[in-house]
Amino acid sequence: MNDTADCSTLGDKTALRRELRRRRRTLSPSQQKQAAITLCQRLKQLPEIQRSKRISLYLPVNGEIDPTPLLPWLRQRKVSIYLPVLRPFSANCLWFVAYRESTPMVKNRFGIAEPCSWFAADRRNRLPAWALDTLIVPLVGFDQQANRMGMGGGFYDRSLAFMRYQGLAPTLIGVAHACQQVATLPVEPWDIPLGMVVSDTMVIRPTKTG
Repeated sequence: MNDTADCSTLGDKTALRRELRRRRRTLSPSQQKQAAITLCQRLKQLPEIQRSKRISLYLPVNGEIDPTPLLPWLRQRKVSIYLPVLRPFSANCLWFVAYRESTPMVKNRFGIAEPCSWFAADRRNRLPAWALDTLIVPLVGFDQQANRMGMGGGFYDRSLAFMRYQGLAPTLIGVAHACQQVATLPVEPWDIPLGMVVSDTMVIRPTKTG
């Protein structure tokens, strides 16, 4: 579903986040399941995913579209899978920690399952963000230019700030339900641009300018 709502019609970014989170929560369990299946079918067709050997994805909460149906396919292809983990003693930054069937999990302060602290603290279980091939990241909202609205904490923007200056960088793929698309989103100076947005109905790549 395409919607014309934007920050000007909904007042501000806080109101827009609230509205977009409401939209995705109104989806029924069967709608959520079908959207996840369709999303993962689209992801499998992307050359960026097909050639990746090290991928980070996330475990969904609060109506986020679910990328985990991709896991069996990735494991069959011997892809190393990582999850974002809240980095201790750091302001809103992430570690990327190995996610295997044997990885011990706990819930963080947001109620999101993640690898437990002692497992994540072992450097052998982590990968620096720059060494990932692809990151599949959740969105609260997106627009036709693949601009992203996140939760507002800036976790990914801080953790990926090196991408503004470094030549080699992972591909960032934002994923969301189609109902989370809006007409336009403001772009802030600290925003790290996405390579594309994939929803259950489409793939959007930003238009190159200049």
